[in-house]
Amino acid sequence: MKTLVKTFTAAALIAVSTFAMAADGPRAKATKANFNLSRADFALEHYVAVTTEGESAGVEQLFAEDFNQKIQATNAQSNSRSEVINSLKKQKGEKLNCIVSTDILEESADYMVAKVTLKFENFTKTDLVTLERVGNDWKVSKSINSYK
Repeated sequence: MKTLVKTFTAAALIAVSTFAMAADGPRAKATKANFNLSRADFALEHYVAVTTEGESAGVEQLFAEDFNQKIQATNAQSNSRSEVINSLKKQKGEKLNCIVSTDILEESADYMVAKVTLKFENFTKTDLVTLERVGNDWKVSKSINSYK
């Protein structure tokens, strides 16, 4: 009888630990997704992937707490960090049909301004992106969009 109890106890422990690992697996990877933002060019590369290729992992890590986006169009708009992050998360997996080019306009040890141009079939979107060093990482602190 003792052997039977030990066998059931061992089986129960194995089952519980297996379920715990399975439940923790994919979700843990999603929340622990860290991107190397130790250099400005890495952060800019990730920003382009997030905005044009539907990459949504690590999006919160990419933007500074005081991030602001301005859209210069007929009706000028301003978007907060949370609005932009929510919008980008909804676009997960959607790749834009455009030609992307990036130019670094200004760069220092703690600051970078880049121009990201997206050429679509009927119009061009220009995104002036400001990145700043925050601690050991680079963050996108401002984005100004215009359309032609």
